[in-house]
Amino acid sequence: MRPTGGSVGAFIAAVTPARRQRDAETLTALLQEVSGRDPVLWGTIVGFGSCHYRYPTGNEGDMPLLAFAPRKAASTIYLESTAEYADELARLGPHTTGVGCLYIKDLEKIDLDVLRGILTRSLAWSEAGGSEGVELTAIS
Repeated sequence: MRPTGGSVGAFIAAVTPARRQRDAETLTALLQEVSGRDPVLWGTIVGFGSCHYRYPTGNEGDMPLLAFAPRKAASTIYLESTAEYADELARLGPHTTGVGCLYIKDLEKIDLDVLRGILTRSLAWSEAGGSEGVELTAIS
């Protein structure tokens, strides 16, 4: 995965429905605050910072340190593992999860302070180099 160089503002302006666009604007500000980095478009993902990953299998590549994607059904926030955040997710508000994805249909119905804590922990994990099974090296 690589940054595509597209305009984050233009991408978000084209997001539908309107609620998802509103949530994308809020998430952009929140992830920028937490990461201290500017948003960059990685295809249809808005990323903040970047890192290089390497698995024991030899698979490797680059990805954002923090990222989200405004999808029609829900905003997707990418995490290393949602299992790491069970306590926080119980307090977050309405959401669903996948192995490494947090799906939020309406950001106005969740606790942004809880989300900020999840994002802060996820960023710290990435900046510390990941964990057993995956090696991460922050690039920016």
